[in-house]
Amino acid sequence: MDENKSEQQIDTQKANRITGFQLFSMTTSMVMTVYGFAAFAKQGPTAFFYLFLAGILWFLPVTRTSGEMASIDGWSKGGIFTWSRNMLGERAGWSALFYQWIHITVGMNTMMYFIIGCFSVTFGLPIITDNPLVKFILMMIILWGLIFLQQKGTSVTGKIAQWCFTLGVIIPVFFLLFLFILYLVQGNPAMIHVNMHTIFPSSWNGSVLVGFVPFILAFAGAEGSAPHVKDLDKPSIYPKVMMALAVAAICSDIIGSMAIAMTIPNNQIQLSNGIVYAYGALVARYGVGVVFVEKLTGFLLAVGVLGEISSWVVGPNAGMFEAAKAGYLPPRFSKANKYGIETNVMVLQGVIVSIVGVLLTFGAGGNKASLSFQTAMSLTVALYTLMYMLMFISYLVLQFKYVDLHRDFVAAKSRWLRITYGILGFILSAFGFVVTFFPPADLSVASKHTYLMLLVSAFVVMLVLPFILYRFHDKWALRLGVNVDEVAAPTSHEALEKETK
Repeated sequence: MDENKSEQQIDTQKANRITGFQLFSMTTSMVMTVYGFAAFAKQGPTAFFYLFLAGILWFLPVTRTSGEMASIDGWSKGGIFTWSRNMLGERAGWSALFYQWIHITVGMNTMMYFIIGCFSVTFGLPIITDNPLVKFILMMIILWGLIFLQQKGTSVTGKIAQWCFTLGVIIPVFFLLFLFILYLVQGNPAMIHVNMHTIFPSSWNGSVLVGFVPFILAFAGAEGSAPHVKDLDKPSIYPKVMMALAVAAICSDIIGSMAIAMTIPNNQIQLSNGIVYAYGALVARYGVGVVFVEKLTGFLLAVGVLGEISSWVVGPNAGMFEAAKAGYLPPRFSKANKYGIETNVMVLQGVIVSIVGVLLTFGAGGNKASLSFQTAMSLTVALYTLMYMLMFISYLVLQFKYVDLHRDFVAAKSRWLRITYGILGFILSAFGFVVTFFPPADLSVASKHTYLMLLVSAFVVMLVLPFILYRFHDKWALRLGVNVDEVAAPTSHEALEKETK
């Protein structure tokens, strides 16, 4: 039995070696989404400007700095928790991990709104988006159904998620690309005009710049694959893989957003299912059954995002489970079921998603689906950019204080360029964080008040929660028999050097 186990461990180590294309595929499934296309389209030609900010000036620093930190000896596991803990201390490391974990508990509501919006088109049931109670019941069925499916292991559900991504994201996006190119080639009229005058924001106040929010979300998540830098056959190809991802993501976002913006009047774009109607508008002039295409694509897109939620249910919880075993959560969350699944952590995540779902679905004012969607998206970005700010501060500390630590990959040969990456990433993360708290310009006065009240109240609760939990860290670690001194972050240069040898 032990020999078999040992052989299995050796095989696992071999299996950890990945190619650049495999890393590209893994990261693409985390980063590229379709439920943000309608939000991009709402910005019209300005989407090009925001894509430049998020896709180049922000995404590039994220991937290169996280790749460098992940390649440092001894830092390949734990991701943001390890990086921030070693540079900023244990409390900061735990907070960064918590914000990374909690952001997706909010983001899942955004995804579920999209799924339900698509199903409403597919099955011709507007009540499931217009009636908040029906919508919430469906959200709970989706959420807890996916959590239940994970309890006997993730191998089967992992395959399901891959198929869902292929059928529900890759195929619809390429179909949209084909239709949109055909639409342009035939000289059809466009609802918007793109030129050097229209791509910049109409004004530089917060209510307009909040349009940047969904673009940050579109490129967030790439740091999750950074720990795999050391698993690459050739770590030096990491920047090429991330650049290819940036190009692919920018192109798909441009195609998706422009296909909606150029075929549907801006005031008719629905955030939760606008992309579905874009298919109908594009095929209408070719004599194809509009209703059939909208129903089919709505179903496929919903299936794709279901697979994405399934992956998010498994992924972030693994890191939180490791934190629970180190005493950052009550001891009950450090236990797994007989299949090795962190059931209690998943249930905790499900409870938080449900609470946020209640707040957003019923607190947004009845059937105001777009307001709920916008608030959920903004809250997700506010939490995630908070984590990114901690990540970039950690990177800058690394560059100023620990330049001698051995790493397999560096963001740039020039130290000053590496520092520039850190500063640029922090500034744009802070910019994305600040503008989330400005209500969108197209909301009514009452809706702006509701948006701000929901966003601020939910954010404050989640901001202080990790610090409240940290006060019990020593107590929970003691109950688990964990030596707090052993898990505490090294703070001196000598300790860091010792850790990485």
